[in-house]
Amino acid sequence: MGTFVITKRLNGFYKYEFTSRKGKTIFISNDFELRFECEEDIDHLKSGINEVFFMKFKSKNGKLYFKIILKEREVAVSRKYTTQLLLQKGIDEIIRTISKSEILDFSSSDDIFPPAEDVFGVL
Repeated sequence: MGTFVITKRLNGFYKYEFTSRKGKTIFISNDFELRFECEEDIDHLKSGINEVFFMKFKSKNGKLYFKIILKEREVAVSRKYTTQLLLQKGIDEIIRTISKSEILDFSSSDDIFPPAEDVFGVL
């Protein structure tokens, strides 16, 4: 099952990624000023998956990717794929698992690890 992961960028904006059950990123959303906007966008995407259009592109270096369009608005951009088959597998995984995907929120500014000085002492 896929998972939505909400994180905060260094510029202070929020984003979410949709990852496969193996932990591989499938697509990344646009930036949001507030965290709850991420959650609302995820809910719209989950409920409107039947209305989603996957617009396929080829980059200058030959890699394939897609943009997710919902109600004439670009919602997210996929990672780059090397073959048409892998691109289609990414799209199929989204369609198959997005409605039952869970949301993980890693956007809090609390550091997971203690400061280096606490671990290694003053260098």
